[in-house]
Amino acid sequence: MRFIICQLLSDNKQKFVSINPVDVFLWTFRRNENDVINLYDTLASLMQISTGSNMLNFGYWNENTSDPHQAQITLCKTIAEMAELKSSNDVLDVGSGFSEPATIWKSEFPHIKISCLNVNPQQLNFASKVIKGNDSASNHHFDSEQIDLVNSTATKLPFANKSMDRIIALESAQHFKPFSEFISESKRVLKEKGILVLAIPTLAKSAKSLEVFKLGILSFTWSSEHYDLENIKKTITDEGFSIISTDFIGSRYTNRLLTIISKKEKF
Repeated sequence: MRFIICQLLSDNKQKFVSINPVDVFLWTFRRNENDVINLYDTLASLMQISTGSNMLNFGYWNENTSDPHQAQITLCKTIAEMAELKSSNDVLDVGSGFSEPATIWKSEFPHIKISCLNVNPQQLNFASKVIKGNDSASNHHFDSEQIDLVNSTATKLPFANKSMDRIIALESAQHFKPFSEFISESKRVLKEKGILVLAIPTLAKSAKSLEVFKLGILSFTWSSEHYDLENIKKTITDEGFSIISTDFIGSRYTNRLLTIISKKEKF
């Protein structure tokens, strides 16, 4: 048996993706790095069609939001403000997807250098095309050579001690196992007074579990560790970070994005 997902395209053509139920089981319950890679490799094209962009996040929805892509851009710009990218130089985007958020940040802050880290080599291959394409587009002007693509796991960051001003995990940290190792590595790599920004999808307590499927194809990315808020905070502070802001930002459905901004103290 296989599941068939059908997506209606703008030209009234249809795109089909066949999914093995065993894969769905592994995405949902085992959730190791290979399962996450398989998840996104299977569904990425449909997710791109659904949102009209190369970003895989839920976005930041408000009363003025008209479509998923606009919500995603708003989220990226909100994260940039919270991370204080204007005053940064070296930025690490962990779980960078197709690196489109990096192109948005780079076009807005041309002086920064961004390293996009992703465990998925196929996404990195596509990301190189996204970066070059956005670099040459009329509405983007930045040096694509200042965006590096790195194939590695989030729990073993291949960077020198105190080499980054900012670390961002934009709707990716829910996949990091164990989460504590990612936080420990972030502490090692961040410079003194460096900032770590996490955006993690959560479900409102009053919501029914099935309501997440109102998100359509994006609901499949809900397969994650669902780390408890208090445990997240404790893990962060135990590693020597101080939490300077925690915000819940809603969507048009039941999901929220938990954004935690942490500043590394002097060690």
